[in-house]
Amino acid sequence: MPTFIKGLNAFSLSFPENLADIMPTTSKKKQKRSSDMAVQGTNDSSVVSKVSAAARGYFRDNFLQHFVCKVTRRAPLINRGYYVRWKAVDHCVRRFFLITEKCPKRQILSLGAGFDSLYFRLHADGALDRTVVFEVDFPDVTRRKAALIGSNITLRGMLDSCLTPPAGPVYMSSSQYRLLGVDVREESHMEEALGTAGLDWTAPTLILSEVVLTYMETQRSDAVISWAAKLLPQSLFVMYEQIHPHDPFGCIMQEHFLKLNSTLHALRQYPDTSAQRQRFLQKGWEQCVCLDMNGFYLELVPEEERGQVESLEPFDEHEEWHQKCSHYFILTASRGSLLEEALLVPSPVSPVPSFSPRWSPTALNVRPVPVCLEGLGMASFWMKPDQVLLIGGSSRAGRGAGTRGLLRVQDGWRSVSVELSADLGVRLYHTATPLPGGGVVVYGGRSSPLSPARDLFKVTFDPCSLPAAAESEGEDPAKVNVERMECTGDPPPPRWRHTAAVVSHRGRHFLFVFGGKNQSDSVLGDGCFLSLEQQLWTEIPVEGAAPAPRHSHSACSYQGGVLMFGGLGGGGVPLGDMVVLRPSERGFCWERIDVQPPPVPRYSHCAHVTGDRLVVAGGVWMHSDGVPGVVVIDINTCSSMEFRLDTISVPWPLMLHSFCSEMTDPEEPELLLIGGGGNCFSFGTHVNPQPVSVDLRPVLR
Repeated sequence: MPTFIKGLNAFSLSFPENLADIMPTTSKKKQKRSSDMAVQGTNDSSVVSKVSAAARGYFRDNFLQHFVCKVTRRAPLINRGYYVRWKAVDHCVRRFFLITEKCPKRQILSLGAGFDSLYFRLHADGALDRTVVFEVDFPDVTRRKAALIGSNITLRGMLDSCLTPPAGPVYMSSSQYRLLGVDVREESHMEEALGTAGLDWTAPTLILSEVVLTYMETQRSDAVISWAAKLLPQSLFVMYEQIHPHDPFGCIMQEHFLKLNSTLHALRQYPDTSAQRQRFLQKGWEQCVCLDMNGFYLELVPEEERGQVESLEPFDEHEEWHQKCSHYFILTASRGSLLEEALLVPSPVSPVPSFSPRWSPTALNVRPVPVCLEGLGMASFWMKPDQVLLIGGSSRAGRGAGTRGLLRVQDGWRSVSVELSADLGVRLYHTATPLPGGGVVVYGGRSSPLSPARDLFKVTFDPCSLPAAAESEGEDPAKVNVERMECTGDPPPPRWRHTAAVVSHRGRHFLFVFGGKNQSDSVLGDGCFLSLEQQLWTEIPVEGAAPAPRHSHSACSYQGGVLMFGGLGGGGVPLGDMVVLRPSERGFCWERIDVQPPPVPRYSHCAHVTGDRLVVAGGVWMHSDGVPGVVVIDINTCSSMEFRLDTISVPWPLMLHSFCSEMTDPEEPELLLIGGGGNCFSFGTHVNPQPVSVDLRPVLR
């Protein structure tokens, strides 16, 4: 457990480094105590993350810092995650104050308040007129908080002269602030303690619950929800918790809390926003609105504020950000006609329209490939008949993954080592584009969000240099030639998360680069041509309406042009459009393809053209059922079909973003998915430890 939170030593509390040291053996009472201590520990780690976000300017809170010994900087993904949590709760609090501004008395009841600084922040803003804040938490947590407040001149100075000595469960009491040490699960004790502390059961009341009820057994958390609806007839319940336990991110999230001995109970019975809404309506609440955090962020956070937040730190974890937001929700439920006006009001026109995938009844079989190979942000190159070259990416430790090879042999795939004639440097989210005459062009990428790669390289090697069997001890590595391309002309801005494909114009071949992002632009929308024969950046006339700027999309060479699909557009909204760059007499022309039913918008996927079909695998999408599998788009009929992946034989959560893929021989159609994964918010990093193979025969035959 964390030991850097202030107040631990004041009461001689001991928090072991290893939770196994406090796990129960025979006594159910000890087991409950152990679990309660683990839950209390989530408060300690949470407040450190909130302090980090505040220190980086994500929101203004000058009081959180008084609850930690020092400010510890968290990763940008953690800062963003705690910002959107803070923003959602603050939005609901401000809405409550607006609706009740003419009421003679108002109350805030914070359940499991921990080291929250809400009272001090509202007091400093002068927002607590005619308002009393009641905070309830475990006695140990409350005792520590009372000691911190009492010993800090800034915090103590914000409590008026009405301060009274602690009595019973009331550890601190002033005219506008009451701090109670009560187990929220003990309804009768909590009701008695709140009554003693002066809670007015008839006054308009805001009830706050930030990741509290889910740590209780579901029967008990349901009872708390019913209890509040029964005793507080004029109230607004605001809850922030987790959802979607069964997809890969949800499995890792659950495993994280299970290891902390803090099981997320409510997820089993209430796995999504619809179930949570029905839960409150069935427990006595009259109205309820529930949004996942993608919906809240894009619909209720002003665009200007989103832009400010997104400019605070270099950031390139878009997939992890959207997955985190899709696994948390903000809920408001009301009792009484007045508080109905304080419910969340989602935008009538969502920037992320809801799509229902047209699922095929056929699921595609996925099996792991017994090769220990992992990586994020790699690029791959299929060298027929049976070799794959993997370039760049990062390893689990965050270092460059280098260049590796896969060789298909009689009984499957084997890894082979690769020796480069020159260093390609550390690069992620680059492209490796096959050339008509053999070899591959490596373009773009980055080593960090502040360090884009600017060089182009041509990579060639003799396929005979690869061994014909599994890599063995002492075997010589495959020799790969790396040659820097000295290009002339006006080069485009450096970028990563772009696409690059070979197109043809008047008998000559060009590398067509589109989109991406860099350290200056969150999304790019330019198309650039590199003459491969002359190694010259040049201009070619392009007619038609250009596609929207985007990154993390796909682009495949098709009939001398390019077939492009999806991506993440401006404002952080996934795209689901398909466009073709077709050759014309003067140059090229953009043409949009109206696919029906429209594929669910997604990004960070991979795509391949086979005949007149586009096969799209994996990626990240929002506001839809399940996670992306494979969508097949028939270019001739402009129709699409989504296929789920049957991953029952894959013994780990399969995350299909930041990966690469290759399609094998059409005679035995197989899609090889290599690498992938990422940071799962504060739950740890997950990478796919092995490639997997997807059987495409049900799709392509």
